[in-house]
Amino acid sequence: MRDKVLETGADVGLAFDGDGDRCGVVDNEGEEIFADKVGVMLARDLSATQPNAQFVVDVKSTGLFLTDPVLIENGAKTDYWKTGHSYIKRRAHELDALVGFEKSGHYFFNPPIGRGYDDGLVSAIAICDMLDRAPDQSMADLKRALPKTWGSPTMSPHCPDDKKYAVVDRIIARIQAMADNGDQLIGQPIRSVVTVNGVRVTVEDGTWGLIRASSNKPGLVVVVESPATEANKKAMFDALDAMLAEEPDVGEYDQKI
Repeated sequence: MRDKVLETGADVGLAFDGDGDRCGVVDNEGEEIFADKVGVMLARDLSATQPNAQFVVDVKSTGLFLTDPVLIENGAKTDYWKTGHSYIKRRAHELDALVGFEKSGHYFFNPPIGRGYDDGLVSAIAICDMLDRAPDQSMADLKRALPKTWGSPTMSPHCPDDKKYAVVDRIIARIQAMADNGDQLIGQPIRSVVTVNGVRVTVEDGTWGLIRASSNKPGLVVVVESPATEANKKAMFDALDAMLAEEPDVGEYDQKI
């Protein structure tokens, strides 16, 4: 798709998965845009016309949903919730959110945009509408307008199915105790601890890390991101990795940073 976008000079490339409930995006310069960043771009666009809009995103998604200055100015509110399209769909309905965004690319547009379920064509139309409302900007321009972040891929250390939830519970307790005691993480105060699906810990400058149990294999899920520096991203991973290294049931990663 990248090659075809560049060959034809297309404004955007849109790709759909086999059952049509997700839409992938390549910008006009042939670069893939990850689904959570597309979500921030759409949230910017939609909250400009619908002030104080409510969004739901899964815990693996970028922290820009909370820290992006445009979303803050527009009064947008974001609820981080459990990973899994059924969880995001239900939560978006419960909160009467405008959209639920999942990092895997499932987007749930509620009325008046959609009907509450994940539909790749509805997502594609919303992306085209966003471009239509920004005639002087390309898809690449809209992406570059987002604040820079340094993020990791989704990393998965092995952990047996019958052990992984207990491991995560111990990590949750440890990080929550640090927050309650006023302890620092990567040399900064802990700003928030979200425990709806594993533990997502955020420090003062917005750097965050997530540890949760994988829902479909014997392993954990580890994700980190920093809006400040690449060094802080690595520091957050090192801090979480050190905690996991003390757990005898946690094994090798499929990949690391």
